[in-house]
Order: sequence, then C-alpha cells, then structure tokens
Amino acid sequence: MDAYVPILVLGALAAAFAVGSVAIAPLTGPRRYNRAKLDRYESGISPSPLPDGGGKVSIKYFFTAMMFIVFDIEIVFLYPFAVAFDQMTWFAVFAVMLFLVNITIAYAYEWRRGGMEWT
Repeated sequence: MDAYVPILVLGALAAAFAVGSVAIAPLTGPRRYNRAKLDRYESGISPSPLPDGGGKVSIKYFFTAMMFIVFDIEIVFLYPFAVAFDQMTWFAVFAVMLFLVNITIAYAYEWRRGGMEWT
C-alpha cells in the first residue's frame, strides 16, 4: 500500500485543484457581460442570425470531434504496444491486430461516408 500513497496524494491534489478552481471562478471572475460576450462564437467568423427558437448546427462538427477521439484513443492503445513489442506473446500481438482491424473498419466507414472531406 505504501507504493500507492504518492499516487493517491497526487490524485487528491488534482481533485482539490479542480474543485477549488470551479468553486472560486464565480467569485473572482469579472461580471461585466455585454452583447458581444454573450453572443455565440463561430471560429472568428461573424455569427449568422439564428431563427426564432434556435437553429441547426452542422453535424460535421460532431463527426470531427468523434474522429479526433478515435485517433486519440488509438494512439493511447498503440503506444504501449510499440514500447513492449519485443516482450509480447502471440496472443497480445493477435489482440492488437484485432484492434487495428476494428479501427481500420471504422476509418473506412467514415471515409466512405465523406467524413474526411473538409469542404
């Protein structure tokens, strides 16, 4: 258990910092709201007017975010494989290859649906 104490202390410090930051932000932040600050933001482009009751948001924003998450998770899982490749058993190599096949199928599906075109 002594080996885990530094990890637990670091986790407790991180949690305390996160909770403390969220708790103190309303007390220390500026309260000067104006029309420009409350208006929605679209990547530096002047926002287009919304119809009454809201409007449509392009689904491509969400697809891009999901693709980023898939890329990110793939890297997280492949890095330990690359580091310990020479010490792995055949079962582990097969498991990683199965993971790569699944990711490749997901990428092929996304590509065929046009999710990788930025126009």
